[in-house]
Amino acid sequence: MMKRFKTAAALMAAGAMVLSMAACGSFSKPAETAQTTAAAASSAAETAKAAETGAKKEDGAKYKIGVLQLVQHPALDKANEGFVKALDDAGLSYEIDQQNASGDQSACQTIASGLVANQNDLILAIATPAAQAVAGQTSDIPILVTAVTDPKDAGLVEDNQKPGNNVSGTSDLTPVKEQIELLKRILPDAKTVGVMYSSAESNSVLQAALAKEACEANGFNYLDVTVSNSNEISDVVNSLVGKVDAIYCPTDNMIAAGMATVSMVANENKIPVICGEEGMVDAGGLATYGIDYYQLGYMTGKQAVEILKDGKNISEMPIGYLDQEKCALKVNAETAKTLGIDPAAIK
Repeated sequence: MMKRFKTAAALMAAGAMVLSMAACGSFSKPAETAQTTAAAASSAAETAKAAETGAKKEDGAKYKIGVLQLVQHPALDKANEGFVKALDDAGLSYEIDQQNASGDQSACQTIASGLVANQNDLILAIATPAAQAVAGQTSDIPILVTAVTDPKDAGLVEDNQKPGNNVSGTSDLTPVKEQIELLKRILPDAKTVGVMYSSAESNSVLQAALAKEACEANGFNYLDVTVSNSNEISDVVNSLVGKVDAIYCPTDNMIAAGMATVSMVANENKIPVICGEEGMVDAGGLATYGIDYYQLGYMTGKQAVEILKDGKNISEMPIGYLDQEKCALKVNAETAKTLGIDPAAIK
C-alpha cells in the first residue's frame, strides 16, 4: 500500500510539472514545449520506478547506511559484524554510520532521529528497543532489524511473513523449549527454576512466557523475577539464593550486558545458569543451545543487498529466521567445574 501511494504521488507531482511547463512554453516555443513535456513524462516514470524500488541506485553508487545498536554485548556485536561482512562480500559500495545507545532508551530516540535526518538509504536497528525507536521516526527509509525476537509482537510490522511497511529483517527467536530441556538433562533432580529477565523488553517477556510453559512441561516449578535497570541485577540474583536450583536467562539485552554480574553471584552460590545465547555463556553462564548471531547478522546484510542493489520491495520481504541446524550447544567448561558438573556429560 505504501509503495502504491508513493508511486501515485510521484506521478501526480510529475504530471503537475508537465502541465506547468507546457503552459509556460505554449506562448512562444511550441517545439520546446513538446520536448519539455516528453522530458517531464520521462522524469515521472523514473520517479515512479524509484518509488517502487526503494533505495536502489545506479550501479557503482555509494550507499549511506546508518546503524543503531542498543548496547554493546557479544551477541549484538556479532550481529553487527555479520551484517557488515555480508555487505562487503556482495561488493557493495557504502559508507556506514555506526551508533550505539549504550542501553539508554532516550539515547535511542535521539540517535534514531539523527539517522533519519541524515537521509540514509537504509537503517539497521539491532535489538527491539532500537528497532522501535527508528521505526517511530520514519515510514519512508527502509529499516532492517535484527536481534528482535518477534517483530510483529513488537509492533514493527503488520505480519512477519509480509511486513506491509518499510520494516523487515531477521528474528533471533531462540529454541527456548530445547534450552529448558537442556537444563532438565543437566539437572534432572532440579525442582525450581528462576526465570530472570527485563520486563521492559517485549522480546524478553515473550521468551519468559515460553520458558515458563517449558518449565511446566518438564515438571519444574518456576519463580518469575524481573529487573528494571542494571543496578538491580546483583540484588535480584542474590534474592534467588536458596529458592531456586537453576536460573534461566533469555536473550535479554540488559541481562546479557550484565551477565558477568549474574554469573559471579550465581556461581558463588552454586546455581547453574542456562542462557539464551552463547555470548552469555562466554560471560560465565553454564550452557546454552542457541543461535549464531554472526550468521543472523549476515542474513540481515544479505537482505540489505537485495533492497539496495537489487531493488527488492522491503514491504514484501518476510522476516528471516535461522535454520534449526544452525543452533549449537555451548558449554562453559570453567563454570561447569566451579559448579561440580562434568562438562563432557553435558549433551
